[in-house]
Amino acid sequence: DLVRSHRRLRRPRRHRHHGACRARQAAAAVKRRPVQQDDGEPTDWPGSALVSDFLTRQLAGRRLAALSCLTYGRSLKGFALWMKSNGGWDGDWSKLTARNLRDFVIERQGTHNRRSVHNQVSALRAFLADLRERGGITTTPAAGLVLPKLPRSLPKFLTEAQTDTLMDAAEDSEKDDPQEVARDMAILELLYGGGLRVSELCGINGGDLDLGSGLVKLMGKGSKERVVPVGDSAVKAVKDYLTLRGAPARGAPMLLAARGGRLNPRAVQLMLKRKLALAGLPADLTPHKLRHACATHLLSNGADLRLVQEQLGHASLSTTQIYTHLSVAKLREVHRKSHPRA
Repeated sequence: DLVRSHRRLRRPRRHRHHGACRARQAAAAVKRRPVQQDDGEPTDWPGSALVSDFLTRQLAGRRLAALSCLTYGRSLKGFALWMKSNGGWDGDWSKLTARNLRDFVIERQGTHNRRSVHNQVSALRAFLADLRERGGITTTPAAGLVLPKLPRSLPKFLTEAQTDTLMDAAEDSEKDDPQEVARDMAILELLYGGGLRVSELCGINGGDLDLGSGLVKLMGKGSKERVVPVGDSAVKAVKDYLTLRGAPARGAPMLLAARGGRLNPRAVQLMLKRKLALAGLPADLTPHKLRHACATHLLSNGADLRLVQEQLGHASLSTTQIYTHLSVAKLREVHRKSHPRA
């Protein structure tokens, strides 16, 4: 059913252009730069050694993605600097009290948005729980720290017409190198056809995508592996790209950056900005909006909610249910046609 829903979304197009190692590398990168430093802020801050060790182990063990580690690092650094400025804290995590954490959260709620405070509390809870498990502290003062509730906003997405407009504009990029255009088409089709996260897209290696079956093996959040279909259009786009680029070796990056090497999420974001400008679409649309579009269009075309959950790699069905609001219009239409008193 899910594959049939994919095929209803986009038919193959005729393109004009034919054609555990990673974990160790990531951990090494963290050791070289434990926490991303912000311009103008001190690089030597209280408690940084234990935070660096925590992030290195999380990344090496694939418990957290690189971007999550970066966010955690910034949050923990912000808390440490706040503690230093409010009493001259020396970096001894065993001296923290629940009052310290509560005062920090109260102050942040007055200066930061709810999502930012939520992320900072999450980082503190995870770090202190890990520190307790390793014997660095005997009790965690974050035990009673409650995560701020986040408002459940409706996801923004591209309509089917907008998606087609974007693909047409990307395909008609005359000024770019043919291999780069083919790669960009493969990127867009994979993001939309498979509902991939950008990190999952950039992590695809040679051998992960079966061009015969159209199934791709992905490493999602929490190092959870899943295999999902990407649709005929995406398979066709990847084949065209690999004809020009050459087939990657098993385990080597499938999508290459302009100067070689693995494609990174920022490069995908910038590429999409250029294609949106060519298509005359809103510039605030992000690669993640293509993931939203995939889920929305699958449900609108009759896909089962639980199958869409598996497609997106959601741990909870409630996360996927947010996309059902977009099928309300279709539900009303079906109700109007089918109900005897409609």
